[in-house]
Order: sequence, then structure tokens, then C-alpha cells
Amino acid sequence: DQKLEYSHGDSWDRMLEQGIQLLDRFCQDDRVRIRQPRRNLQIKIVRPLSGQNEFVAYIDAIGRLDERHCLLEWKTTSARYPTEPDGLLALDPQLVCYSWITGVSDVAQVVFVRKRLVEIQYLRTTITDKQRHEFAQLVESTIRQIEGAQFLPHSGIRFPQNPCSSCPYIGLCLGRQELVEAALIRRPGAEQLDWLDELNY
Repeated sequence: DQKLEYSHGDSWDRMLEQGIQLLDRFCQDDRVRIRQPRRNLQIKIVRPLSGQNEFVAYIDAIGRLDERHCLLEWKTTSARYPTEPDGLLALDPQLVCYSWITGVSDVAQVVFVRKRLVEIQYLRTTITDKQRHEFAQLVESTIRQIEGAQFLPHSGIRFPQNPCSSCPYIGLCLGRQELVEAALIRRPGAEQLDWLDELNY
């Protein structure tokens, strides 16, 4: 048997202690409500697709956060999730998937942060109809690729290792012009190309 190794000076006892502290904090915060937990926790959803294919997802919970109905996803991490720039959470492919398969726009992550002083983040976002439509297209395209034995990588973000937060093009993905402008590198002579903006494509 191989010995279990803990990172960052963790131990089983320390992890247990943090888990208890996080659950205590979660109860004290009293921000999440899940009615009929047998039905609304760990929900298996099967969505028929074209042909004989099905898409299966397990949703952590459907309930209320701060009295607002939403999908809930539980996360445990040793670092806080980034909250800037605004809208970053809506790029999370798992939340987009959950929203697509259920049709629920409002989604939230409850992030249990294991650190010296434990913390819980309650993060909310809204997934748009456009995002759900694009995800449906991605699913259909992926099925065709699998059936054709093509296995291509897909981009996307996963916290806390989130390359999007340091990407210079994040403004393009979020549709935030001020972030695009902030990331632009102005080079001498570029002002002579203003005529390109006047072209009709």
C-alpha cells in the first residue's frame, strides 16, 4: 500500500477540523435553502439527443440562495475563487452545462475555502439563452466527433486553476470593451491605420 500524502502541511485531522468549521459556518450563514432534499440534491438528469444518444448530468442541488431560486454547485478548494472581472463565473462550462440541461438561468457556486481561517464564498451568475444554445451546438458537434473517432480538446475554465483570469483577451469573451481597451498595446504608427475602421465588410 502506498502512503497517503497531504499537501501544504495538511493532515487528516486538520482536514476534518476544517470540514467541521466550514459546515458550522454554512449553518450560521443560513443563506441556502433546499426544499425536499431527497428530490433536489444530487439530481440525475437525462436529456435525449439525436439518434440513440443521451446526455447525463448530475446536478448538485436546486434550491434557493438568499431567497432566489437557482441551481447550486458545491466546490471545495484551498484558495478563494476569483470574482473579477465581473461576469467571469458565467464562463464556467460546468455551470453552462447545468443551465442548459435544466433550462434554469440562475446558477450559483457555494465555495468552501479550506484555509487557516475557513471561508465560504457564495457566487452567483446568470447563463444566457445564447450560451445555452452554443452549448447545445457543442454537445451535438462533440457527439458527431466521437462517432467519427475525432477527439479534439475543448477550451474552458475551471477554478481555481483559471487561465481566463490572466488572459489578455478576457474582455473579448466577456464582451467588456473597457477590458479590451486596457489590454491593447499601442504601437507607434498604428494611428495611420484608422482608415481600416471605416471599411465596410
